[in-house]
Amino acid sequence: MQDTSKEMARAACHALSEKKAEDIKVIDIHEISVIADYFVIASAANSNQLQALIDEVEEELYKLGYTLDKLEGNRRSSWILMDYKDLIVHLFSREDRLFYDLERIWQDGTFIEPEDL
Repeated sequence: MQDTSKEMARAACHALSEKKAEDIKVIDIHEISVIADYFVIASAANSNQLQALIDEVEEELYKLGYTLDKLEGNRRSSWILMDYKDLIVHLFSREDRLFYDLERIWQDGTFIEPEDL
C-alpha cells in the first residue's frame, strides 16, 4: 500500500507544482497514524489559485485512477482538505497555513522533499 500512496503523493506534488503552489511539503505519517500514509501541504496566494490547485490535483490523480474520497471546504474556504484515504492533501491560504501550523503538529512524521518521492 505504501507504494501506491507514494505514487499518489508524487502525482499530487507534481500537480501542485504545475499550478505554482507555494511551499509544498510532504510528511510521511504512516508510522505514527492510521489516518493516512502521507500528508501533502501547500499554500496558495489567493482563492483563485486555491481552486486551481484543487482542480489540478483532482485531475492528475483521476488520470492515474485515484478518486477523491472526500473534500472538506468550498470556494469560500481558506483551508481545503482532499482525502484520498492513504493520502491527504491540505491546501491553505498563506495566513491559515501559518495559523494552523500542521508541520509543527505532525513534526513526529518524516518530512520528505517532494522531488525525493
